[in-house]
Amino acid sequence: MTHSFWTHALSILWKDVLVEFRTRETVTSVLIFAVLVVVIFSFTFEAGSPMFESIAPGVLWATFAFAGVLSLNRSFAREREKGCLDGLVLCPADRAAIYTGKMLGCLLFMLIVEAIVLPVFAVLFNLPLCLPRLGLVAFLATVGFAAVGTVFAALAAHTRAREIMLPLLFLPIVIPVIIAAVKASGLVLEEAPWGHMAAWLSTLVACDVVFLTAAGLVFEYVLEE
Repeated sequence: MTHSFWTHALSILWKDVLVEFRTRETVTSVLIFAVLVVVIFSFTFEAGSPMFESIAPGVLWATFAFAGVLSLNRSFAREREKGCLDGLVLCPADRAAIYTGKMLGCLLFMLIVEAIVLPVFAVLFNLPLCLPRLGLVAFLATVGFAAVGTVFAALAAHTRAREIMLPLLFLPIVIPVIIAAVKASGLVLEEAPWGHMAAWLSTLVACDVVFLTAAGLVFEYVLEE
């Protein structure tokens, strides 16, 4: 990839970071939503109960999945409302660079939310605060989320019912990522050895590679719609 490719991609990323820093509308709204979901579930399922270990990974990833949809929706809705999406289409930059910049922005915002929610989740569900393996699982899964979610968010931004269309289009595609993340997170909470997680981590890496490659190829046609 050329120097100009990364210049354009990082410029778009920096633009998104500056806008978010000034408005704080995406991270703040998504963070409040995610924390509220975790708090509600913490009152529903008591830590240490027989169902706890099987329920906790699903609670965590249901929270992250819907928080991710909200984050992706806000990212492109803001571009559409301000007319920036047309500017991105007209700018003399490689479409893959535009995709990379937007994807990195979505990934960054989702990771910030997850980095705050994970300690809250650990405290409320009486788990160790330091779970590096869970952080690795969250990172790999979030890359897959952001990779394919950026494409569908750009596609849904052209529709009137984007709040409904994005989850309908996005969630069925990322089911493999969600399943692998839930299974790997469950093994982390059970303190299973690395070898037991290898298959699920490999699935996450494979999904990331496939999603990033496919999304980079089709994003050009999504912008032209």
